[in-house]
Amino acid sequence: MHQIGVVGLSYRHAGVDEVARFAVPRAEIAARLPQLRERLRAAEILYVGTCNRVEVVFATADGNPAGDSRQAIFEALTGRGSQPGEAARTLRAWTGEAAVEHLFLLACGLDSAQTGEQEIAAQLRDAWEESRAARTCGPLLDRLMGEALGMARRVRRMSSRVRSPSLGDLAAERVLAHLDGQPGLTALLGVSPMTRRCAALLSGGGVPLLIVNRTLETGEELAQSVGARALSLESFRADPPAVRALVLAAGGGGTLLDAAALERLQGSAAREGTGPLLIDFGVPPNIDPEAARRAGLARVGMSDLIEAAQGQRLAQLLRLAPVRAAIDERLAHLRAELATRALGPRLQDLRARFEEIAAEEVARALRHELRSLDEQQRTELERLGAAVAHRLAHLPLAGLRAAAVHASADAVDAFFDAAKPGRAQPADAAKGES
Repeated sequence: MHQIGVVGLSYRHAGVDEVARFAVPRAEIAARLPQLRERLRAAEILYVGTCNRVEVVFATADGNPAGDSRQAIFEALTGRGSQPGEAARTLRAWTGEAAVEHLFLLACGLDSAQTGEQEIAAQLRDAWEESRAARTCGPLLDRLMGEALGMARRVRRMSSRVRSPSLGDLAAERVLAHLDGQPGLTALLGVSPMTRRCAALLSGGGVPLLIVNRTLETGEELAQSVGARALSLESFRADPPAVRALVLAAGGGGTLLDAAALERLQGSAAREGTGPLLIDFGVPPNIDPEAARRAGLARVGMSDLIEAAQGQRLAQLLRLAPVRAAIDERLAHLRAELATRALGPRLQDLRARFEEIAAEEVARALRHELRSLDEQQRTELERLGAAVAHRLAHLPLAGLRAAAVHASADAVDAFFDAAKPGRAQPADAAKGES
């Protein structure tokens, strides 16, 4: 696990606008991943970008431990050099087991703005697939992401009787409160985990829906599943229908509705007697907040939704205490497995060294004090020496397996350095053989 590193920032210590400064547009990720890997001099790398976090996961080459890569990642994602101390203040870094633990918590929704939500697992899977398509993922990150998503599936089974929360729930609640039981069309712009969740909740509440998407065919698929109609983004921009609410959650990194489109949206709604509520999941925002204000439109952004979600965090963490315990259990198992695997060749060498020393001592005795033994006795003594060496090797080998799990790598290395051939005093020299 020492080769794994994670660097990034999220809602937990940065505002949405700051997170947006580091976000890579979805269309550019495939091209940026190889560049980012080269910049970090990493063996493997993937990029995780959601509505409230940006994180880079990497694995070092040649078994080297992961170091603090905040400076390089800051410059690679922002395209500029950082001021002294700026990268360390802005970004967070995890290495080794802490990085693996962080990804497990993330996959299981324990580090999400809406604690316990399950959309993040799908977003992590998408990030993994993008990295594999760009050929920047390899055996270490494949194993890590497989473990993290396996934990997420386990959490879903553990929570199967409880509906997992989502920021999409909060958006749907805001829309329903805005409608206040009155009929009105709600538009969902973009096909994403958030808009899918909103669509399911709102259609279940009898709210008529319009699905808007850049690619009409993709929008029609979601529309068909919830009994809605679909419209292309281009058509919606040019002539927006009167909507009571609009939820936006589309990638791309650019503004989806400019000032002119917002004016048309407000005009259409005004003919129905009320202005629409805008709920913007975009990071960067899908709608410029100042443009929405000038158009007289009420806008709820990610910062508002995150603030609302934090009020429920403690209750969700208490509910998910068994998930935290399951993560700790899996980390302990993975730590032992990986440590033993890494130590395997060295343990084999140590066992061979025990047997070699025993064979040398038996051969010395057969040349001197036991030289009168016949051939059968010599063979039995050699067999006995090998068996005793094998049995004696078991104790230090078992201890080293435990040390590899619980002690530092430096302590284990120190043991093997001291046990190298030539460091110990040869038996013949100690006995003064002549």
